Amino acid sequence: MLGAIYIGMSGMNAFSQGLQTISNNIANLNTAGYKASSTVFTDLFSSGGGGLTFTSNNGGSQSGSGVRFATPRINFAQGDLRQSNGDLDLAIQGNGFLVLQQDGKTLYTRTGQFAVDNDGFISLQGGKSHLSILNADHQAVAINIDSKRTSTPSATTKVTFADNLSAGANAANVSDIAVFDSNGGKHTWKVALAPSQPAAAGSWAITVTDETGATVGTSTLKFIGNLPDPTADQLTITATPTNAAPLSVVLDFSQGVTSFSGGATSTLRAAQVDGNGVGELTAITVDQNGQIQLSYTNGKTDTAGAVAIADFRNPEQLARIGSGLFEAPANGVGQSRLRASGDDGVGKIVARQLESSNVNLSQEFGDLILIQRGFQASSQVVSVANDMIQQLFGIRGQG
Repeated sequence: MLGAIYIGMSGMNAFSQGLQTISNNIANLNTAGYKASSTVFTDLFSSGGGGLTFTSNNGGSQSGSGVRFATPRINFAQGDLRQSNGDLDLAIQGNGFLVLQQDGKTLYTRTGQFAVDNDGFISLQGGKSHLSILNADHQAVAINIDSKRTSTPSATTKVTFADNLSAGANAANVSDIAVFDSNGGKHTWKVALAPSQPAAAGSWAITVTDETGATVGTSTLKFIGNLPDPTADQLTITATPTNAAPLSVVLDFSQGVTSFSGGATSTLRAAQVDGNGVGELTAITVDQNGQIQLSYTNGKTDTAGAVAIADFRNPEQLARIGSGLFEAPANGVGQSRLRASGDDGVGKIVARQLESSNVNLSQEFGDLILIQRGFQASSQVVSVANDMIQQLFGIRGQG
C-alpha cells in the first residue's frame, strides 16, 4: 500500500510538470516564433527487485512503479506569417533557422525584429545577437555596415541622348544635365545645338556650357539622312573641374536619336547619365532573394550579402535559451548546413513579416483536461491507499 502511495505521487508530480508545460505554451500564444512543447510521459518499472528501470525486462518479476514526465518535445511546425512594419523584420517560409552571433556563440532563431545597433551590427532588437550573412567561404559571419554608410563618388563618363532633333529647327537645347567629377562635385551642363555655319545639310554645332555659363567644350554632330553619322555619333567633351581630376565625357547620340522634320520643336533629351556624387545610407532592406540591400541618397544601391540560413537534420536536438533563441549541442551532434534563401533543403527569407507562435489552443485545452483528470485520479489513489493504511492501523487491539 505504501508503494501505491508512491506510484500515485509519481503521477501527481508528472502531471504537475505537464501542467507547467501546457501553461507555458498557452502563455506564449502570441509570442513571435514560439514553438510549442508537447507533454510526454513514460512508465516506470521495478524489475527483479533491482530498483527502478525505464525499460522492460522479460526475466524475473516486474511491477509497475509509476510514471515520470519525459523531456518535452518541441514542435517545429511552421507558424503563420504576419505582416509587420519593419524593413528588417525577418521570418523563414519553410525549413531552417536564422543564424546569430553573440559573445562568441552561434545561436539560431526562426524569426525576429532586427535593427542596426550603435556598433553597426544588424542585431535583434533589445539584445546583442548579431544577424549573420554568408561570406566568400560560405561561412556565417556577423554583418556590420559601418564601412558602408557612404557610397563613394564616381565621375561621369557618358551622357546618352534619345528622341528627335528636328531637321527644321533653328536651335535645340538640352538643359540641367547633372555631371559629377571625381570628388563627387556636381556640375550642371547645358548642351546647345544649332545648324552649322556655313550651312551644311545634317550638320549641327554643339556647345556645352556649365552652371556659370562658361563654355566647357564644342563639337559637331552630323546626320546621314535621318540618323546620326556612325563615324561621328559619339562626341567627347573634356573639362577640368576645380580640385578634381580632368573630366572626359562622351556625348552619345547613337542610341535612338533621329532627325526627322518636326517644325521648330525638338524632343531631344538626355536619357541616361552615369556617375554619381557621395551618397549617405538611407535604408537597409532584405530583398525577395534574401540579400541585404543598402540604398543611398545618390540613388545607388549595394548588396551586403545573403542572410545565412542553418538547416538541421534533427532540429529537436536544439536547446531553448529564451527570447526565441536556440543553441546547438556542445558535443557537435546535429551540426547544421549553411545555405542561402531558397537553396535546396531550406525555405525562403521573407522580409517585413514575423512568424507567429504555432501553439494550437484547442489542442492545449484538450491536453489540459487530460492532465487535470490524471492528477485527480492519481491524488485519489493516494487518498484511497492512505485510507487503507488507516484501516490497517485500526486493527490493533481488535479481536
